[in-house]
Amino acid sequence: MRLNGWHFLVITVALLVLAPLVVVGGSFLRPQPELWQHLYQTLLVELLWNTLWLVLGVPAGTLLLGVSLAWLTATCAFPGRRFFSWALLLPMAMPAYVMAFVFLGLFDFSGIVPSLLRSWFGPAIPIPDIRSAAGVITVLSLSLFPYVYLLARNAFLTQGIRALEAAQSLGCNRWQGFFRVALPMARPWIAGGALLVLMETLADFGAVSVFNYDTLTTAIYKMWFGFFSLEGAAQLSSLLIVIAFVLLVAEQWQRRRMRYTPSGRTGHSGERLQLTGWRGRLACSYCGLILLVSFGLPAMQLLLWASSSFGEEFDRRYFAWLGHSLLLGLLGALLIAAVALILSYARRRQPDRLTKVLVWISGLGYALPGSVLAVGIYIPLAGLDNILIDTSRRLFGTSPGAIFRESVAIMLLAYLIRFLAVGHQAVDSAMQRIRPSIDEAARMLGTGGLALVRKIHLPIVSSGLATALTLAFVDIMKEMPITLMTRPFGWDTLAVKIFELTSEGEWERAAIPALFLVAAGLLPIMLLIRKMDR
Repeated sequence: MRLNGWHFLVITVALLVLAPLVVVGGSFLRPQPELWQHLYQTLLVELLWNTLWLVLGVPAGTLLLGVSLAWLTATCAFPGRRFFSWALLLPMAMPAYVMAFVFLGLFDFSGIVPSLLRSWFGPAIPIPDIRSAAGVITVLSLSLFPYVYLLARNAFLTQGIRALEAAQSLGCNRWQGFFRVALPMARPWIAGGALLVLMETLADFGAVSVFNYDTLTTAIYKMWFGFFSLEGAAQLSSLLIVIAFVLLVAEQWQRRRMRYTPSGRTGHSGERLQLTGWRGRLACSYCGLILLVSFGLPAMQLLLWASSSFGEEFDRRYFAWLGHSLLLGLLGALLIAAVALILSYARRRQPDRLTKVLVWISGLGYALPGSVLAVGIYIPLAGLDNILIDTSRRLFGTSPGAIFRESVAIMLLAYLIRFLAVGHQAVDSAMQRIRPSIDEAARMLGTGGLALVRKIHLPIVSSGLATALTLAFVDIMKEMPITLMTRPFGWDTLAVKIFELTSEGEWERAAIPALFLVAAGLLPIMLLIRKMDR
């Protein structure tokens, strides 16, 4: 097979992603049997079971919430539908680790809700323990369901209505058409969202740490900072890499079984299912309850905490932390969206086995915990720094100091590898809407080359690019381990300050940077929904 420019672009991206994975995977060449023996005798079985519960519970919860809410807001008419259609994306701005400590403040034994219940119904009333697998699954599901909701809603708006019209003409009612036609046709979008949720769950460190719920990711952190063994941490993280391979193989196999062929028109058409009376009130109440629990209550609790500590805590430092967070989010999101567009376009122009495998490899970084990914990037770049410093000393007699270790570039590179799968899923789903017949018709009219991309392709994939930018921006703003461990000296962000304050148990003080972080993530979400509704 002859390689061309598209192949070399995809190879470059794949090698960039593989570099830290190779560093991490290479730890198996230096096995530490005494550490594995200790883990097996103490925590390994518990770690695997706890991780398995999250792997099963969180995707199930997000699918239930995301698909049902997407179906209601995309195909039904009920009071408040237009409001909920964009408001249900607001939980994307709430980091899971922020929601975790807020939920502990609300629902822990001494929290507001249990205290009220005991005062109303007596101290003997049974109250579920929030510090449990069910509590972690609930928090992660409420935090991550917008991933499924966003992609499922796009699918139902562009496909589901048309499919329902065809199903109704064949004698199916609205609900039969949903289960037999619309839902199966939307499966690639829904599966893409569920895959992102599953990878995010496997890589989560902040929320499970707040709950003291030991998983593979917390074990990796403890192996690093407790046993001071980067090799042991890398060996544990390799288990997650294997799981990521399995997930991506399954996702690609499913996509090959299905074809996505839109009808040629986009947006909503046809009459929405009118939910009147108690059905409309029930739909409105369901959407309102999910929005209240996933965003309203946590935001109100943060406001209460922040108001009590604002006078003593807030100063001009917060504007610097906010500026750093916004700058990293914007630069990282633009980089991710650009690379995701290149991968999706390369896959479309060169749909051979090599390109598909390389694109598949490029998404592996999303399953890697941020702390271990930071190590996998830091080690080779630190080695390159040392080589450059030694070379400069020999040739010029001076030392330039650290070049990569003390720059923002190392963080942007880590963000690209970590969240490229997020952008690529969104862009690639939109890219599948460009049928070959569209290109043929454009060329017959004299449009080709860059003009074809600018006038035809980019407008079609613009919603996917907007989705990729928003998802990447919000994820980078919320990312904690990568920023914490790879930032230049003094380059603090909102997420770093939250980590420092919550590590000291300062929940009220942590509410102030948490509110800034939530507020910063709201604007792109609103802009995204406004663009989708046009």
